[in-house]
Amino acid sequence: MSTTSWTAFGGDLHLDLSGRRAAGIGLRAALEDALREAVQDGRLAPGTRLPSSRALGEDLGIARNTVVEAYGQLTAEGWLASRQGSGTTVAGRTTPRPPGRRAAELPRGRRTARYDLMPGRPDVSLFPRTAWLSAARRALATAPHEAFDYGSPLGRIELRQALTDYLARVRGVRTDPDHLLICSGFTQGIGLLCTALRERGAVRARGTRTLAVEGYGLPPQREMVRAAGLTPAPLPLDCSGARTDLLGARRDAAVLLTPAHQYPTGAALAAERRSAAVGWAREQDGYVIEDDYDGEFRYDRQPLGAMQALDPERVVYAGTAAKSLAPGLRLAWLALPDALVEPVARLKQLADTMSPALDQLTLAELITSGTYDRHVRRCRLHYRRRRDALVAALAERAPHVRVTGIAAGLHAVLQLPPGAPSEVELLARAEEFELAVTGLSWHLADPALAPDAPPALVVGYATPPDRLFPAALDALCGLLRTA
Repeated sequence: MSTTSWTAFGGDLHLDLSGRRAAGIGLRAALEDALREAVQDGRLAPGTRLPSSRALGEDLGIARNTVVEAYGQLTAEGWLASRQGSGTTVAGRTTPRPPGRRAAELPRGRRTARYDLMPGRPDVSLFPRTAWLSAARRALATAPHEAFDYGSPLGRIELRQALTDYLARVRGVRTDPDHLLICSGFTQGIGLLCTALRERGAVRARGTRTLAVEGYGLPPQREMVRAAGLTPAPLPLDCSGARTDLLGARRDAAVLLTPAHQYPTGAALAAERRSAAVGWAREQDGYVIEDDYDGEFRYDRQPLGAMQALDPERVVYAGTAAKSLAPGLRLAWLALPDALVEPVARLKQLADTMSPALDQLTLAELITSGTYDRHVRRCRLHYRRRRDALVAALAERAPHVRVTGIAAGLHAVLQLPPGAPSEVELLARAEEFELAVTGLSWHLADPALAPDAPPALVVGYATPPDRLFPAALDALCGLLRTA
């Protein structure tokens, strides 16, 4: 006998009595054993309200008195608790952790860090909860029924249309809803693109197995490229961005760039190098992947238009809501050339069919109502104040440190003078200051590209809450004084 019964907390309670009954255990004892086991292994958490004796008896097809007696016995043993008028609940107990389950390990340097200055993340406390909730309500009220059915792997048309207009107005992107694909973050987007490029190379028998990347970047991103079947091939960097003039006759499938604000050095890709990359893509039948990860946040210069506008058939534009709203939304978008729409959409459908519809509808409502623009402006002002406070503190208390990459984005590069301790030593000292930062060398794709690079730290100034930000700056300046 096995059943699923509906409980007051809205979930299903599955009790399997058949095995026990087959072993000759009495009905009441079998029910007690099944309930005791469910509590002991954690399936019924402390405080969970159980069905009434009448409801459980009906669902199991047994007498109500049998359930009453089983509840009474388990209450006497301390497994359950019963109060007049409140029904029967699972008693509070200390349940041993199942073997093999351990607390997740945090990366070294962040296990005990009180002040988190790791780069690449926004201040998630700025997420516009009230505005998001209002937009979600409006989107739910007006969405057609088919919006909650299986849909196009490209994503909801409402969001693709809103993004088409927004990206044209704010970033100069030239696309339309039929060439936009919504994906679950840039991580999924780069994986889909690399897989499509690898398959395209195999079909055309070009042997295309490499993707040109910037010499400094995110190691997890390079790992994603490898996982998709391509090999990252680093390009040198200087103050004008990636050396795209060195692409020449290389047979890479594509080149991945952060042209508006190189991550992490902060350089903007020079106009002649943008043109060189597009020219290479045309000549080699390749593509440029433009990662516009923080395109909304510019402070001391005019916003640079998207590189995609130079040639929408050779440049894939990738944008994301991770910095402007929150990484946890897992919302990003690709503006695809015509030849890549079908293969990337097919891979998206195989990966997860489609991205969640409600979040797409909500973001579309935020954009079309103007709320998203207002939110971005508020965030831009907040981050600029944070950046200015960082620069002022370093100028006053650590003048030997050179600060670069601060015209845009959410992080800065702190270059230390010759003779300073190594990055490894600095990061070890940072733990003494309860400070989480990262070194520039961690981002380097190939040490041969910068064999004599002086030590430098990459510091994110977005993450700490306002109440801790002054103390975080004190800790950072204290660390740098030791250097």
